[in-house]
Amino acid sequence: MADADTDLDLLASAALEAGTIAMAFFRQGKRLNAWEKAPGDPVSEADLALDRFLKDALTGARPDYGWLSEESAEEGHDAARRFIVDPIDGTRAFVKGRADFCISLAVVENGMPLAAALYAPVDEALYTATPGRGAQRNGETLHVTAASTIAGARLMGDAGRLVDLRHLGAQTIHVNSVALRLALTAAGEADGIVAVRPKKDWDLAAGHLILSEAGGLITGHKGEALRYDGPDARQPPPVAAGPALHALLLEQLAENGDESR
Repeated sequence: MADADTDLDLLASAALEAGTIAMAFFRQGKRLNAWEKAPGDPVSEADLALDRFLKDALTGARPDYGWLSEESAEEGHDAARRFIVDPIDGTRAFVKGRADFCISLAVVENGMPLAAALYAPVDEALYTATPGRGAQRNGETLHVTAASTIAGARLMGDAGRLVDLRHLGAQTIHVNSVALRLALTAAGEADGIVAVRPKKDWDLAAGHLILSEAGGLITGHKGEALRYDGPDARQPPPVAAGPALHALLLEQLAENGDESR
């Protein structure tokens, strides 16, 4: 079985090539074919094209790995390793011509990410990580901020729902892609994220490793650990930040219940 660095090389190469494909669709603008899988859940022809490309590229190179993607049927849930893929995280932004989307790829073993590559093609930003080796963006090492107060903290989330945190002086930043929020927090461009709704494995797996390797913590909103081997790929609303701010956010969410989210 390949080591983590070899798997990372595969993920990074696939992410970059997928980014080139994504940008060809992105430049179509209003000519892009998009629709809703369910109310409020958009998908586009680009999502499906990238899913096909990534499945061929990744499982073709690792036929013994399982496959979990937002856009296609799961295969090999019980495999020792699985690819967890979101071909375009942030489809709503993508179809509107905004830059806050990314391609999110991870290899998971024993329920935890072993390698991660996340590519934001508009900014040509490739985020990568393997356990114990740190996180990088285009080769430069990433670190979360040392923010230790909610007042002044730059949080990624829904301003309309993070009322209590904003009343305590937090600022809110809107980024559509959950995976990209984690990467930007890892890079210190925001101090943390507080999600509104439950997420799926493909939203979080790659960003989880990148954020953790940059020195951050990510849990569910009640402090529960996240694993990526559950039966339905469902995760609780995540909270992520540097250690000091993460503890404060969990404390505040516990005091105020769902109103803070």
